[in-house]
Amino acid sequence: MNWLMLIVAGLLEIVWALGMKYSDGFTKPIPSAVTVLLIALSVYLLGQAVKTLPVGMAYGVWTGIGTVGTVIMGIFFFQESASPARLFCLALIIVGIIGLRLLPES
Repeated sequence: MNWLMLIVAGLLEIVWALGMKYSDGFTKPIPSAVTVLLIALSVYLLGQAVKTLPVGMAYGVWTGIGTVGTVIMGIFFFQESASPARLFCLALIIVGIIGLRLLPES
């Protein structure tokens, strides 16, 4: 269950990061309010997950999901660069997330 909360928290991080784009620097009230609400929910779920998961691993996975997802959404929705070097760096982040999950904690 804690892994599910962590994954949902990471997915919410993607949404709130995109929400910051639509809030226009927190100058638009509705997108700003939705973004702040999603930030709070994402951090709350992360906090619940770290009750039983190692904090370093959980935080790394949370930020990794958010980073990779936000970059991918930026490529598709905002025509950001999908250069080979950028995609390679994303692959490194994904390998890091998998490594944090699979390697023993000790």
